[in-house]
Amino acid sequence: MKKIIANIMKNVIPTKTIEKSKEGIAKTALELVKKEIEKFPEIIGVEFGGSFAKGTWLSKDADVDIFVRFKKSISEEKFEKISKKIGFDSLKEFSPYVRYSEHPYVEAKMKDTKINVVPFYDVKAGEWKSAADRSPFHTKFMSKSLTQKMRNEVRILKTFLKSNGIYGAEIAKQGFSGYVSEVLVLHFGSFENMIKSISKIEENQVIGKTSKKFDTSLVIIDPIDSNRNLAAAISDENIGKFILVCRAFKENPKSDFFKNKKSRVSKKHWGNILSIKFNFKMRSPDIIWGQIKRATSSLNTQLELAGFTVLRSRAYTDQQKEAYLLFLLESTKISDIYAKSGPEFFREGSSKSFISKNLSNAELVWIGNNKKIISLEKRKHVDASKFMSEFLKNNLQTGIPKGLQADFKQGFKITIGEKGLSKSIKEVASELISTDGTLLHFN
Repeated sequence: MKKIIANIMKNVIPTKTIEKSKEGIAKTALELVKKEIEKFPEIIGVEFGGSFAKGTWLSKDADVDIFVRFKKSISEEKFEKISKKIGFDSLKEFSPYVRYSEHPYVEAKMKDTKINVVPFYDVKAGEWKSAADRSPFHTKFMSKSLTQKMRNEVRILKTFLKSNGIYGAEIAKQGFSGYVSEVLVLHFGSFENMIKSISKIEENQVIGKTSKKFDTSLVIIDPIDSNRNLAAAISDENIGKFILVCRAFKENPKSDFFKNKKSRVSKKHWGNILSIKFNFKMRSPDIIWGQIKRATSSLNTQLELAGFTVLRSRAYTDQQKEAYLLFLLESTKISDIYAKSGPEFFREGSSKSFISKNLSNAELVWIGNNKKIISLEKRKHVDASKFMSEFLKNNLQTGIPKGLQADFKQGFKITIGEKGLSKSIKEVASELISTDGTLLHFN
C-alpha cells in the first residue's frame, strides 16, 4: 500500500508552473474584488478561503474562493444584494452567474479556474448567521493543523474519492466535500490510516468529539463546531461506496483505485425503466436538483402504494431546461389482483369491521395461516406508464413539490425503456441497470 500511495503522491502535487499560474489567477481575482468592496462601508474585508487557501487543491480543478466579510449587523437582504453586486461587478469580464448555497454567491471562470465570491458575516465562533460564516474558521483551523505531508495526503484522498465517483458536496452529488477530506486526514493522521480505520468502521460511529447524538450511518464532527455533523449531507449510497472501496483497497492495493472505473451495464433490463421528462423554467442548479430529487422520492412512494416495486431511482437535469425522473421497476406491468392483509381474528372489533367492509367489494375473503383475515382485491392500475400518466394529471399536488407544479402543468412525457432517450440520458438511465464501478474492485 505504501508504494502505491507514494506513486500517487507524485502525481497529485501541483507542479511549480501550475502553482505559479494558479496564484497569478487568484491574485488578479482578489484585486478585482478588493477594488469593488471599497464602495461599501458594510464590508470589513476580503480573504481567500477553501482548498486554495489551505493548500489542499488539486491541479486539474482547483476553485479559488474569495470570501467577503460583512458586518454582522447587516440585514440578510442587504447581505445578498451587495454581495451579488460585488461579484458581478468585479468579475464582469468573465461572464459571472449566480449559484446558491444557503445564500446566493457569484461564480465565474477565469482561465479555466472557477472563481467564487462568497459573502459571510463577521461573527464569533458558534454565533453563525449564515452557513458560510464557518468557512474562515475552517481555513484558519486547517492552515494551522495540517502539516505539509497531510496536505498532500488530502490531495490523495480527494483523487481517490473523485476516481470512485463520490467526491463533491453539491446536492446533485451528495458526496464527500473537500473539507470532509481534510477532516478525515487530520483525524486519522494519514490516507493509509484512514483506509484501515474506515475499512472496519461501525454503523453510527463518531469521527471527532461531540456530546450531541446524531442519527446518520456515519458521523463526522466539524472540528470547529461540535454540534455539526458533516456526514449529514452525504447520501447513504455514497457512504456505502466509500466504506466498500476502502475495504477493497486495503485488501488489494492497486493504482486502479485512482482511475475512473466503468460500471458494468446489464442491457437486458432496459424494459424495466420508466422515465418522466419535463421542461422547467431556468433557476439555480442547487434549487432544481433539490426539487427533482424530492419529486423522485415522492413518486417512488406513489408507485409503491399502487403496487409497483421500485428497485432504484435517479433524478437528472441538464441544469438548463430539461429534467428526468427515472425509475427501475421490478416489472412495468403487474397482476390485476392482490392480497390485502387485515387484523388478526382475535381482535373482535377490527376483524368484524374489516370483514363487513370487504365482503361486498373484495373478490375473496379468508383467514390466513398468520391468523390474519385477508381479502383479495382488484387493482385499479396494472400498467406503470398509464398509472403515472393518470396520477400526474389528477394528483399533481400530492406527488410533485410546489416549485415544480407549474413546470409539470406545461406538459411531461413518460417513456418505458430506452426508446426515444438521447445518448446523454441513456448514459444516466443506464446507471440504474449497472453494477457500480466501486464494487467491481472486489473482482
